Amino acid sequence: MESLASVVLAAGKGTRMKSGLIKVLHPIAGLPMIAWPVAAARDAGSGPIVLVIGHQATAVQGVFRGDADIRCAMQEEQLGTGHAVACALEALHGFRGTVLILCGDTPLLRAETLKSMLALHRGSQAAVTVLTAVMEDPSGYGRVVRDASGRVARIVEQKDADPEEQKIREINSGIYCMDSGFLFGNIKGLGNDNAQGEYYLTDLLAIAVHQGLTCLALQAGDAVEIMGVNDRSQLAEAGRVLRRRINREHMLNGVTITDPDTTYIDHGVTIGADTTIHPGCHLSNGTIIGDGCEIEGCVSISGCRIGDDCHIKAASVLEDSELGEDVAVGPMAHLRPGTRLGNKVKIGNFVETKKITMGEGSKASHLTYLGDAEIGRDVNIGCGTITCNYDGVNKHRTVIGDDVFIGSDVQLVAPVSVGRNSLVAAGTTVTKDVPPDSLALSRVPQVNKEGWRLKKKT
Repeated sequence: MESLASVVLAAGKGTRMKSGLIKVLHPIAGLPMIAWPVAAARDAGSGPIVLVIGHQATAVQGVFRGDADIRCAMQEEQLGTGHAVACALEALHGFRGTVLILCGDTPLLRAETLKSMLALHRGSQAAVTVLTAVMEDPSGYGRVVRDASGRVARIVEQKDADPEEQKIREINSGIYCMDSGFLFGNIKGLGNDNAQGEYYLTDLLAIAVHQGLTCLALQAGDAVEIMGVNDRSQLAEAGRVLRRRINREHMLNGVTITDPDTTYIDHGVTIGADTTIHPGCHLSNGTIIGDGCEIEGCVSISGCRIGDDCHIKAASVLEDSELGEDVAVGPMAHLRPGTRLGNKVKIGNFVETKKITMGEGSKASHLTYLGDAEIGRDVNIGCGTITCNYDGVNKHRTVIGDDVFIGSDVQLVAPVSVGRNSLVAAGTTVTKDVPPDSLALSRVPQVNKEGWRLKKKT
């Protein structure tokens, strides 16, 4: 198969975003915007991918740190698309084949569309093939002018188009296939005699036509694919499109999403068959959810591994945690990073955990904080229990053995351990280790002063 390289234009700041963060780094459906066209190029079979970078170059490079197929080229001044591609020439030195030219702000572009464009380009031995779309309102886009045979004669930027050309509804997406020999041989010959004073990549089509070479256009089946993101409103719209695609794929794989329009599932989330996701949920950061789970409404899950048949109840928040099978969490529970729950564990309403392990069958049903703790199997944690893990300087661990019963309103002042099969009575403050099979009890003696309230009222 003929070699394929890609050039992704990502040097601009994106001033219409009105942000300290450059446009292509704004997150969308779980990835920086630029990661979407890069992924499409990879899926289309591209080998080297050259990022033309400028503003916040180090941050853009950081997104792809360690990716062997990524090369970077600096565009110190933004002098147009033609100038940007020219900056990539050195990074493509010695390459022979087809070059895809993409924009870093087109996250909706599909690899399937690129493959169709490549097939047309190669099958016709074209010098240039451009991806186009027909739009009801083409304002702001360059117009595609075709000759009598239907081939592309030229592309005219809106500011340079005459009144007749501005009536054309077929627009240029800014996405191209080019023969590397033609591209490398002509890119440095572009001029900037236009309304913008920039070097237009589109002028290469006129050069190809003048040389008698074939220039083709492939119309995208859905114009939304070539939508560029220039402001926050367009960012939100692109996010909606990507979420619909992601949700549809999960539903086709056997996941029930009761209201896809209000369910936010980021790229890279895995969900097993027969799991049900209720409205208002946000699943992100590579979360893996098993088969047969139920995720109730307004749940937020990030970076978690959740086993089969788990039930995450409404308004719970789970971060960087691991759950075994048949685990129940919530409602309104908070699993903070480092939580590890065994099979059949129950974490109830208003329970917060952080850096704990909890063995099979254990439960903390309500109003409890468990931090920096190792909890065994079949342990009952009573309402209002607190592991006092922080002394103002350092964090300390609490260790609770198997089959322990912790009564309500217990404070465990770490570092401390409770031996297996022990019982800690309600209201106890545990400050020293409890041996196995013991009862721990610490209470201030109760004093009743009869008639005290009557005296206070007089």
